[in-house]
Amino acid sequence: VQLVESGGGLVQAGGSRRLSCVASAVDGANFDDFGIAWFRATPGKEREGVSCISRRDGSTWYADSLKGRFTISSDNAKNTVYLDMNTLEPEDTADYYCAADYLGCWGQAPVWYEYDYWGQGTQITVSS
Repeated sequence: VQLVESGGGLVQAGGSRRLSCVASAVDGANFDDFGIAWFRATPGKEREGVSCISRRDGSTWYADSLKGRFTISSDNAKNTVYLDMNTLEPEDTADYYCAADYLGCWGQAPVWYEYDYWGQGTQITVSS
């Protein structure tokens, strides 16, 4: 599975941004059986799970601190997963990565080392 993120950039505090993760399956993998997660990373901090979605049934998970501000969705026809981020705060500044795991998510917190496929990341900078 190959993943490509886009949508990063500079955002003012209080603003919104949509990240996209376009996936392509390789080696005959059935992409419908994958869970897609968004993680974020900042220097000196462990990679943090932001949200995930199961492509098969649409079940989702969100980090408690982000509920109500971030929304994950999947357009299966386009093999694209979105992360809509609202009311952004300077603390949301990070590199955001999407990752895929076979049979991943299912409403459970994603664990980064269990995800086998990663995008290159996209940077979000929130200015105060």
